[in-house]
Amino acid sequence: MPRRISGSKNSVVPVVAAVAVTVLLTGGCSSAHGTALPGDPSESATEWSESPSPLPTPSPSPPYPTGASGCHDNTGWSAEQTKDWVRLLMDTPKENYQGDEVTLLSVPGYGPLCRKITVQVEFWKLVYGVATVTDNDRLSDGRRADYYFDIRHVKRVELRVDGSVDRTVLPPASFDAKDRSPCEGALLSITVGKPLKSKELPKEVDVGGREDSWGRATVDFRSERVADHELSEPSAPQVCSPEGKPTADPADVPAPGSQPTDLYPTDLLPTPDYSFDIDDVLRSPSP
Repeated sequence: MPRRISGSKNSVVPVVAAVAVTVLLTGGCSSAHGTALPGDPSESATEWSESPSPLPTPSPSPPYPTGASGCHDNTGWSAEQTKDWVRLLMDTPKENYQGDEVTLLSVPGYGPLCRKITVQVEFWKLVYGVATVTDNDRLSDGRRADYYFDIRHVKRVELRVDGSVDRTVLPPASFDAKDRSPCEGALLSITVGKPLKSKELPKEVDVGGREDSWGRATVDFRSERVADHELSEPSAPQVCSPEGKPTADPADVPAPGSQPTDLYPTDLLPTPDYSFDIDDVLRSPSP
């Protein structure tokens, strides 16, 4: 679906094998009659074993070790290194077990950094409208779009972070609201550096497309500065007019490409095209 309008982790840990050493004590000769000579050890003490004390296992180095100043020197980090650090510590609403907020966590071994990083947390409203037959725009793979969307800026919070404390941002009330219009979606972007510009926003968004392990839809931003994102899709874009207004009950309008829920709409099996009456097959023959 194209956009229509732009809006206001080797270290090798040494392994020490602890080997138990067995010593056999045999004590010289025995007498001719089998009588033990003075100094012979008793038979009950011919063997003994001793295990050395286990060596302590060295602790692994933290991913971001601190120096003498008590912080991790991130001077000279590339944009990718900065973005990776932010992505590791950021929890979006679907990842967050504590609630629906956006959180940048303070985790031992991941900070503090010596130089704070600027992070933009931005929320966007998406309004979906069905594509009309007069629309000539094509998707990047050549298909004609099912929908168009408008994207409008809702909220932005700028954070200066070094991983020393948790930072939390509350989404706007409309983000993933249960009572919002079936034509409305929402997008969260977490960006390193300055706020996103219009030309860096996604040009296309899949409806019901790829998802990650958290169930979050994939969105292709036109920027390498986006560290994380989360899309909340509209509940029923198929009922939306080209202007993004609902025109019918979503229960009455199946989504494009969806399969009918009634696979056998008549009493004939296996299909309505070439069928037989199952009662005729099962009926006992007449005498």
